[in-house]
Amino acid sequence: MEAKKIDHIGIAVFDLEHAKRFYEESFGLAVEHEETLGEMKIAFVPVGRVNIELIQPTSKEGVIARFIAKRGEGIHHIAYEVDDVGATLERLKAQGVKLLDETPRAGAHGKQVAFLHPKSCFGVLTELVSKKDN
Repeated sequence: MEAKKIDHIGIAVFDLEHAKRFYEESFGLAVEHEETLGEMKIAFVPVGRVNIELIQPTSKEGVIARFIAKRGEGIHHIAYEVDDVGATLERLKAQGVKLLDETPRAGAHGKQVAFLHPKSCFGVLTELVSKKDN
């Protein structure tokens, strides 16, 4: 796997509108894209070549709601762009890396994504992202 770049840093927030205002008013940054994906409302705020992904839960039962309830608001994951998420997952699995997703799935912006277990990534929930369909 060759990581091309950090694609985004996911930040779990309780109130998406409040978080967007903070980034706009405090740092002069603008939201580039918003969407709802499953049990999450997402806003992408570009900072150079990296996006801050603000993630608000839309359900009290979802993964982001559970994360906030347990740890509070904050960094949820770091996402790396790779050429092919499926091939990268196969190679990492063969190396003994613990996967949360065995196969790629649809993510924001129509990209393919998969998550690696934090226990295999020094305590950091890690997302793989590819621009192309795999």
